[in-house]
Amino acid sequence: MNGEASASPFLFDCFRAGQGAVALCKQRLYQALLGTDRYCFPVIGMDNEIALHYIDDALLVAEKPAGLLSVPGRLPENQDCLVSRLQALYPDVLTVHRLDQVTSGLMVYARGKAMQSALSGQFEKRLVSKRYEALLEGLLDGDAGEVALPMMRDWPNRPRQKVDFELGKPALTRWRLLGTDAEARHSRVELEPVTGRTHQLRLHMTSIGHPIVGDLLYGASPARRVCLHASRLVFVHPVTGEVMEFVSGCAF
Repeated sequence: MNGEASASPFLFDCFRAGQGAVALCKQRLYQALLGTDRYCFPVIGMDNEIALHYIDDALLVAEKPAGLLSVPGRLPENQDCLVSRLQALYPDVLTVHRLDQVTSGLMVYARGKAMQSALSGQFEKRLVSKRYEALLEGLLDGDAGEVALPMMRDWPNRPRQKVDFELGKPALTRWRLLGTDAEARHSRVELEPVTGRTHQLRLHMTSIGHPIVGDLLYGASPARRVCLHASRLVFVHPVTGEVMEFVSGCAF
């Protein structure tokens, strides 16, 4: 069978499905050509591309660039964000969790309120597995460890958080050393936020004397970016019950 003949039924299905299925058709075509479930698509109003790792009728998994908000801010100049850009193509997309503006990496979005409730429940019950990759200032001692320090908002210095043993909420981070750069005096680590407090990874790393590279808010020296990337995301599909795992390499 020649290429034209084999492609025709696929293209017919795409057009028959309607405009709302165009991105899904792109995904199927990308899978057929490259054997992967990751593809990039231009989103309205963007200067670059958002990587979309997965999409179906229940959810989508996208990759947030560093510097872009996850959700709109309060001020008019802070309305541009990942969820708004996705909603320009998929109006039913709803937020399930957030990443800091300075953090890049994987995010799952629900399609519709029922799926939002189901996915949010997994986060609330700590059924979602998340891993981050980070570059830290200094050379860590040991190959792995835990940071268990209660934390709360540092009101006079918002948006900073602080360690507070009286009023802080429990917070636990596990870390694993991936490698070191003796010349630059940097340590590359995998981080697991067992709890999900605001700025948890950033505060915990600076609390042990190793702020994340580029994180000026928590005492690091200036760098091109804050070197924190959401690299792995595992959850259960709310409709099929399938375990969904996504991995993303970082750019630092």
